[in-house]
Amino acid sequence: MTMVIFMLAACSGDKEEKPKDTGSKEGTGKQVVLDLSIPEPEDAKFGLTAKAFQEELEKITDGQMTVKIHPNNSLGGEREVFESMGMGAVDMAIQSAGPMGNWNQEFNILDLPFLFDNREHVYAVLDGEIGDELNAMFEEAANVKILGWIENGFVATTSNQPIQKVEDVAKMKIRVQENEIQIDTWKAFGADPTPMAWTEVFTALQQGVIDGHSNSLATIKSSKIYEVQESVALLEDRFSAAPISIGTASFNRLTEEQQKSLVEAAQIAVEKGRQFNQDKIEEARAFLEAEGLTITEPDKDSFKAKVDDVYNKWAPKLGEDLIERIQNYEY
Repeated sequence: MTMVIFMLAACSGDKEEKPKDTGSKEGTGKQVVLDLSIPEPEDAKFGLTAKAFQEELEKITDGQMTVKIHPNNSLGGEREVFESMGMGAVDMAIQSAGPMGNWNQEFNILDLPFLFDNREHVYAVLDGEIGDELNAMFEEAANVKILGWIENGFVATTSNQPIQKVEDVAKMKIRVQENEIQIDTWKAFGADPTPMAWTEVFTALQQGVIDGHSNSLATIKSSKIYEVQESVALLEDRFSAAPISIGTASFNRLTEEQQKSLVEAAQIAVEKGRQFNQDKIEEARAFLEAEGLTITEPDKDSFKAKVDDVYNKWAPKLGEDLIERIQNYEY
């Protein structure tokens, strides 16, 4: 039986309430079960991370705490799940950071092109004081606590013509999320950015409505984009981060010892989750090459030379100091 988290309006007067005991497998009572939402199947990277978190939590607590994994957005879309965690209706999630800018515009910084040099740079920032500041801002705004950061990783761009330099994407219709920074970025590259829901992308590529799109190699494989595209460019212009998070109300209902166990299990799952994604990316690249797709490593400098206008527009809105701190962060 899953721990029932009351809606925030119903429990605002009792912050000291402890998790409901559900009865442990050992028959001693007191097993706490937290709902955990993921947007992917259980055999994908977030599912593997969720399973690792579950196993570590059970190990650390001798079976007294666990999670029930809900795959494929069965508890709602990613923005909806963040909202539900904030209200106490869903306990936990492992999902993309994409919707977080709806609460704190600073998280939109992650969409800026070529903000990070590499994965080491990303995690130095997210695991350090800047990450701590962002996490605290999000908890204050959304009532959701970030326990650690994993990833979708750097994105690649698919097309039917090999992309070697920025001139190669001129006038290409590139699918983007409904995100102004992504739109401005591809306009700066000289392409024709086309906002589109993810559920429409495969058919749009198949029918030639759009010419390409950006995503992780693992998603390009799992979504079978290789069936309707011939080339993949490892442009890596944007890094897609993903937090392991818990609603503040759910976290506060745990005892101090339970909270420590949860944080410890999450940190172990973070390291495993990062490796799971890299394994999936390597597996996907080998698969795509075997399927006959052309893999290119474009001249990134030719793309970077085009993004000044994007930064000039967005830096005043997102925080020039924060952008500079991220760009200059030692790692």
